[in-house]
Amino acid sequence: MVAKIVCGKSVRKALYYNEQKVTSGDAVLLHSGGFLQDPSNLSFRQRLQRFTDLTRLNERTKTNAVHISLNFSPADMLDADRLRSITDEYLRLIGWGEQPFLMYQHMDAGHPHVHIVTTNINRYGERIETHNIGRIQSERARKQIEESFGLVKAEDQKKETYTALQPINIDHVSYGKQPTKAAISRVVREVVGTYKFTSFREFNALLSQFNVYADRGKEDSLMYLNGGLQYRLLDRDGNIAGVPIKASSIFTSPTLANLERLYAAHKTERKPYGERIKHMVSRVLSTANTMDSLQQQLREKGIRLLLYRNAEGNVYGMSVIDNATRCIFKASDLGKDFSAAKVMEKLERFGSTDINTATNQPPQYTHEQAPAQFPAQALPVFLSLWEVLTSDEHMESSPGTLRKKRKIHGLQ
Repeated sequence: MVAKIVCGKSVRKALYYNEQKVTSGDAVLLHSGGFLQDPSNLSFRQRLQRFTDLTRLNERTKTNAVHISLNFSPADMLDADRLRSITDEYLRLIGWGEQPFLMYQHMDAGHPHVHIVTTNINRYGERIETHNIGRIQSERARKQIEESFGLVKAEDQKKETYTALQPINIDHVSYGKQPTKAAISRVVREVVGTYKFTSFREFNALLSQFNVYADRGKEDSLMYLNGGLQYRLLDRDGNIAGVPIKASSIFTSPTLANLERLYAAHKTERKPYGERIKHMVSRVLSTANTMDSLQQQLREKGIRLLLYRNAEGNVYGMSVIDNATRCIFKASDLGKDFSAAKVMEKLERFGSTDINTATNQPPQYTHEQAPAQFPAQALPVFLSLWEVLTSDEHMESSPGTLRKKRKIHGLQ
C-alpha cells in the first residue's frame, strides 16, 4: 500500500476534485464518517459545510485541508467492505479517527485506490499537527495495515512490473520452429501469469489480442479427446498461421489441465475489478452511438469489447477485457444491464449498431500504436500509483522516499 498525504489551503478544492470524478463516472462516494446525515443524501454545499464549520473554529490556520490517497497493488483483493475497513483503520492509526471525512473510490486507473477528504481542525478548534505525518504516523500505519489485511507491501510494489506485451508482428516472425516458439511462449507465459480468466474461451480471447490462438483441435480429434493443447500464430486477418507449438513444450507447461486449475481462483480474484469495468462501460455507453465508437472509446482506456456471433452473424454474447487490471469478464456477468442484448438495445436507440464493422478478431496495430492501445502494460505498477493531485499544495508521502513533489511524465 502507498499512502499519499496532501495538505492544502482549500477543502473546497479537494472536495470539488472528487465530486467532479463522481459526476464524470470515474469515482463513487463509498464511505464517510463524522456526518449527522448520510452524505449521499447531501448536496455539495452541505458536504462542504461540515468541514467549513470546523475550519471557522480556527481561522488562524490557513492550511486546513487534508487530501489523502491510499493506493494498492492490482494484486490486492479489495472489495468495497475491505476498502472501508482499511480506511477506518488507517485514519485511526494516524490519530484521525474522530475527524469527519469523505472517502471516494476512484475507477480511473489500473490499480485500486481511494481518496479521503478531511480537515486538520478538530471539534475543539485545535489544529492537528501534520508535520512529518507521512514519514512517521502514516508509515507506521501503512506497515501495520499491510500485515493485518495481507496487502502487497509498498517495497514489493517497486519490483512489481508487468511485461509490456504487444501483438506479435506476423511479418517479423519466421515460420521456423524456434523463432515461432519463442514469440508464442513469451505471450502465453505473460497471459497465464498475470491475467485472470475463468474459462478456455476467455483465455483464447486474451491471447487473440496478441495474435496467438490456443488450439484444442476438432472435437472428434484424438488431441481434443485426450485433452491436448497447442498454440498457433494468427495472421493479420485472424487466420491460423505458422507452425503449432505443443503446450507441454513451453516453460511453465500451460496445458489444458493446468489452465483449468486456475479458473476457480481467478473467478474470486477478479471480482473486485468488475466495478471499474462497469463504470467505464456505463460512461462510454452514455455517449457512444455506434458499436464502432463504443469499442474505440473503450480501447483508448485499455478496455476491449469482444463480440460473439452465431452462424447467421447475429451477436449473441460479449466479453470485456480490462488490460489495466488484466481481467476478462463475460459482459452479462457484470450485470443484466451489460448483457449483449441490453447493450445492442441501447445502441439501436441511436439509430444504428454498426455491428457489421465490429469483429471479435484481434485488431492490428503497428509497433508504435501498440503501447497506446494497451497503456497499462507499458507502465510499472508502482509508478502508476503516484498521481499529481494538486498544483499548489505541500505534500507529504508515505513511504518517505520522495522528498519533494515532482511530475512523472507520461502518467496521469
